[in-house]
Amino acid sequence: MIIAANLKTNLTRKETKQYIQELDTYVKNNAISQEVLVFPAMSSLDENDSSVIVGAQNAYPTKDGAFTGEIGTVHLDEFGINTILIGHSERRHILGETQELLIKKFNYYKDLGFKIVYCIGEPLSKREAGESEMMEYISTQYEGIDTNYENLIVAYEPLWAIGTGITPTLEDIESIHKELKKKSPAPLLYGGSVKVTNAKDVLAIDNVDGILVGSAALYAEHFCSMIGFAEELS
Repeated sequence: MIIAANLKTNLTRKETKQYIQELDTYVKNNAISQEVLVFPAMSSLDENDSSVIVGAQNAYPTKDGAFTGEIGTVHLDEFGINTILIGHSERRHILGETQELLIKKFNYYKDLGFKIVYCIGEPLSKREAGESEMMEYISTQYEGIDTNYENLIVAYEPLWAIGTGITPTLEDIESIHKELKKKSPAPLLYGGSVKVTNAKDVLAIDNVDGILVGSAALYAEHFCSMIGFAEELS
């Protein structure tokens, strides 16, 4: 299974280093065989020699250049980072990233052989409109994306469940993961108000290959527990 933490705009570089060290200690002491990914804030990226894979939450499709506020591969290469999160709902809906830009990013980092965690999901209005309209909406987020890319990981995150404490029922998660599995052979993660109290149940669902955890992952102890759940179920 793949257990991923998106730290968003949290934790300083010093705090992130300590966080990753705690995860690394847990993984090694418990002989964890699961894949553990952490996406720190941009200013907290650093060299990493642990068993935990560190990725970038975002980067522009460029080596370097005149792109104020962005980072490119020159910055990722400095720390040996070759994993990236693309298409997170907060970048789509808060920061206005279009599908065209996401395709450009995807293809750029695909050509470099990066491990890509590509996020998809729907707002509440689309879910309430019925399964047909919801799936049509989600399908547009696959447009232009190589769903057979060997280093692709897909993360399904219902927008209305992110940071709200509201989680779809286990039956809902199972149903949509079954449908999404038809779209790509890539590992499929669930993300959306995953926390230590429900992670084990979510991980046990058919076609759930792991989880992408947001705020609940900020506590290393809680995230380690989720890693442990995945190990138990594997």
